[in-house]
Amino acid sequence: MTTTETHNMTSDINRITERSKARSKLITHGLLILFALIMLYPLVWLAVSSLKPSNIIFSDTSIIPRHFEWQNYTHGWAGVAAPFKVFFANSFVIAIIAVIGNVLSCSFVAYAFARLDFSFKKPLFALMMMTIMLPMHASLIPQYILFNWLGWVNTILPIVTPKFLAVEAFFVFLMIQFIRGIPRELDEAAAIDGAGPIRIFFSIILPLLTPALVTTAVFTFLWTYEDFLTPLIYLTSIENYTVPQGLRLLQASRGAGTWGAMLAMSLLSLVPMFIIFFIFQRKLIDGIATTGLKG
Repeated sequence: MTTTETHNMTSDINRITERSKARSKLITHGLLILFALIMLYPLVWLAVSSLKPSNIIFSDTSIIPRHFEWQNYTHGWAGVAAPFKVFFANSFVIAIIAVIGNVLSCSFVAYAFARLDFSFKKPLFALMMMTIMLPMHASLIPQYILFNWLGWVNTILPIVTPKFLAVEAFFVFLMIQFIRGIPRELDEAAAIDGAGPIRIFFSIILPLLTPALVTTAVFTFLWTYEDFLTPLIYLTSIENYTVPQGLRLLQASRGAGTWGAMLAMSLLSLVPMFIIFFIFQRKLIDGIATTGLKG
């Protein structure tokens, strides 16, 4: 076989390989696009149905509404017994306070477990990790009895106060893993300069902990904002209701005729979560990825 024939054969093999790779990429991208469309369809249906009359929402399957019922948004925003802006305000207040409490308390506890030496450190850490496996329903009744005895029922205190006590073991563990990846030489250099544990935490650990803090803040906001069970148990006055309770109240008070208004408010309730995710998605992904790589 001559050199020219060998070169031609190699070129043919390379072209076949490139075509195979291109075909494989095309199939992969096509499947991903199809999967993305399937995942987005419920959101598209929600947006379209929020602009349809309530009596044809479940009978008309068209993607584009024949008649745009913008009154669904005005009726939904007016709410029942209280305007929907009250529910949004309550949800934002509770979620923001919960974020502050979780970020502060979980970072303190994580720093103690990751850097400080104290008695019963390992048993306490094991006990904290065991709480992850404890379902919230197991402690629901004792907590309600305690908060009722304190007179906190129908206030936001039972919802936000535990956040300042580092009860979220998942976030504590996430921060511990992140802090373990920070070189101890930084702590030792600061200690030589006369810095104590508190100053080391605020001057060195906390700034480097930003990705984990953002991850904790985002997940805390989302989980608190969309929580339905906890506010349902502790908030009894309509003026204290959150967005999920407001949606349930809207649907239950007027029956099937409020589907359009309820879907409109459901779509609006998703807007803050999308905004939070898109703003912090880079930090969120960095926090999760880098935490998983630290031992």
